[in-house]
Amino acid sequence: MYMIGTLSVFLILSLHCCRGQDFYSFTVNDHLGKEVSLEDYRGKATLVVNVASQCGYTESTYRALKKLHDILSYGNYFSVLAFPCNQFGDQEPLDIPEIIEFVTTEYDVEFPVFNKIPVIGEHADPAFKYLIEESSVVPDWNFYKYLVDHTGHVIKAWATRTSIEEIFDDVQAAVEKAKKAAKSDKSTVEDSSVKDSEARRDEL
Repeated sequence: MYMIGTLSVFLILSLHCCRGQDFYSFTVNDHLGKEVSLEDYRGKATLVVNVASQCGYTESTYRALKKLHDILSYGNYFSVLAFPCNQFGDQEPLDIPEIIEFVTTEYDVEFPVFNKIPVIGEHADPAFKYLIEESSVVPDWNFYKYLVDHTGHVIKAWATRTSIEEIFDDVQAAVEKAKKAAKSDKSTVEDSSVKDSEARRDEL
């Protein structure tokens, strides 16, 4: 009886953990190989993209991503998150230092470019597995785009041929929601602080 009860508790806790997981609960490696918690991006809208340096879409997409990031990252409620991947047509053969030099020199990229990862298959990065499972959109080429809201959940996903210009309104709307949520949280904290102050004053 005790064993059954313990097993039930374990299953309940496991299901609870799965329900509580979101994109920002994962850890990834940056371009220096250091672990980075995606919790750093909680509260922001992010556009997660599997990128490549030698693809027919490289020039147009990197330039558009750069422009998108420059426009919407003001105020710190948005970021593009780029993950180099060599699984599609071997079009990301460069090592990570070469990739960083390429994107900063050619496109003046300032958004985060993380370490090279597999995004599909058995050894796919767990963070990307989450994006795919939640969106039901599996990348079959470079420059798939996943829009993650400020709570860490995927709200939309687009394939390679969908341009950044076409998704701009959706991304901007997610950024505006992130801003509103932050203001609401700030207002709640301030109200709580005022009430605490009044309560302490009444105690005097």
